[in-house]
Amino acid sequence: FVSCQVEILDWKTKKQLCFLDKVEPNATIREIRLMFHKLYPQWYPARQSIKLDPKGKTLRDEEILQHLPVGTTATLYFKDLGPQIGWTTVFLIEYTGPLFIYFLFYFRMHFVYGLDERFTSSPHPVVNLACICHSFHYIKRLIETVFVHRFSHGTMPLRNILKNCLYYWGFAAWLAYYINHPLYTPPSYGKKQINFAVIMFLICEAGNFSIHVALSDLQRSGSKIRKIPYPTKNPFTWLFFFVSCPNYTYEVGTWISFTIMTQCVPVGLFTLLCFIQMTIWAKDKHCTYLREFKDYPSLRMPIIPFLL
Repeated sequence: FVSCQVEILDWKTKKQLCFLDKVEPNATIREIRLMFHKLYPQWYPARQSIKLDPKGKTLRDEEILQHLPVGTTATLYFKDLGPQIGWTTVFLIEYTGPLFIYFLFYFRMHFVYGLDERFTSSPHPVVNLACICHSFHYIKRLIETVFVHRFSHGTMPLRNILKNCLYYWGFAAWLAYYINHPLYTPPSYGKKQINFAVIMFLICEAGNFSIHVALSDLQRSGSKIRKIPYPTKNPFTWLFFFVSCPNYTYEVGTWISFTIMTQCVPVGLFTLLCFIQMTIWAKDKHCTYLREFKDYPSLRMPIIPFLL
């Protein structure tokens, strides 16, 4: 075979950063990243965005040089993505915060509500239930992060962790403040409303967990090849018949049920923002499926069956 030459330029200045000689044509982008890393130790592979065009998409690790539209001399462009942090660490930080922040309000620490006697009175039973459900949700997320999730992208820019934590931690504090407030008013329809919400909450949590396990099983072999997810024998996965991202459908359902359970305006607002963000993610993933798979099920919608 004829060896290739790879020229790597800075994506912005077009200045040559390195010239790799005698690169095997079956070399992957991951291997090229490692070669580049040896020359520039400060730019470890996770920080590198390697592209065919300065404004194009980042090439995937598994793409092979000879399969790209280049000749024996390939010109690639490098962009520094900045310091990176692993997704597992990201999720552990994001989800641990709300778990403990909520308890500060639930236990009515003196610096939150004060020491007045009415501020230390026993809360309505739904307040205890809300704390259990909120804690269960984030403990489940932590368990999934460690034992279930398989990340297609290993890292995230470090700068994004502050934004993400502000979102999760900030909303957890806002919700907890009102739900655990001494003047909190319980749901209008009492136990019937609460019991309905709890059942809905548990169903959605079980569904969300089932979908995550099913998606993880697709990559059980360690392959990064994208596959179409299909329903399994688990009834909770049957939502795959109708939507591309049932994990988001169940997640939104979880927060809708928590809103009904607590009948709290801040929870409702958080649920609305969750729905908007997850709809954006679901549409993006749905479009990716349609683009990559010609035989993708036509009945599926991104997040809401038959509608959206």
